[in-house]
Amino acid sequence: MSTIFTGAGVAVITPMHGDGSVNYEKLGELIEEQIAEGTDSIVICGTTGEASTLTDDEHIECIRYTIEKVGGRIPVVAGTGSNDTEYAKWMSVEAEKAGADGLLLVTPYYNKTSQKGMVAHFVTVADAVSIPIILYNVPSRTGCRIEIAAYKELARHPNIVAAKEASGDISLVAKLAAETDLDIYSGNDDQTVAIMSLGGKGVISVASNVIPKVMHEMTSLALGGDFRGAAEVQLKYLELMNGLFCDVNPIPVKEAMNLMGKGVGECRLPLVKMEADKVEALKGVLRKFGLVQG
Repeated sequence: MSTIFTGAGVAVITPMHGDGSVNYEKLGELIEEQIAEGTDSIVICGTTGEASTLTDDEHIECIRYTIEKVGGRIPVVAGTGSNDTEYAKWMSVEAEKAGADGLLLVTPYYNKTSQKGMVAHFVTVADAVSIPIILYNVPSRTGCRIEIAAYKELARHPNIVAAKEASGDISLVAKLAAETDLDIYSGNDDQTVAIMSLGGKGVISVASNVIPKVMHEMTSLALGGDFRGAAEVQLKYLELMNGLFCDVNPIPVKEAMNLMGKGVGECRLPLVKMEADKVEALKGVLRKFGLVQG
């Protein structure tokens, strides 16, 4: 299968009304803003989209709504991962029916499993669909990680085409690039240029929620071979990228968007609003980059 996208894909937040219900109208506004600013792909219902607290109906509707709103202008990748293999398979089939261009599958969390179990989990889901899959390796959140031997085995499946690498392990990324033909996306904004210098295709980005044009331009420079220029952009915005992780994701990015006047609402429990001192610090970072006034 061909590459799903190159450049900066936004791990888009899920906006909420004051009563905690999904604000689809606002989601539509955010999608239009992202496309206008050059974002290369919309990744819906990932960690940043609070997929773990969406009901099944909300999860499917967010995917369906996003695909309809995008209307084929850029690829839509649907987060459909779970620690329950049968559930992940079911959700992945539903996302394919809705018209998703690709799937993002996180490693099984909490019950975790072995490397052998990880391969069986992903292969079971991949066998059930006919659209490309991005594996999501984020051990800081799941408690387990995909090792290179499992990656190599999974790369043989025709539907498994890419990896979102958020392990923080650049050595693993290098092995992944050297020993498989999987496309690689950075799962950490602050490692994007490093991963792209090893052949990565781009980033699935939290920061793109607030600086979509910057992230698109940074990855475009890297894709064009100008790694020095891309590194200059990343280092210029490093404080902002780090600021968006001053608390558990997506708490800070939602707070930042609200401070920017976007009115995206709060996170669902168990995620709660940041402490006042953290809010002020984040506001200071946003002010420094001209994203808020006063």
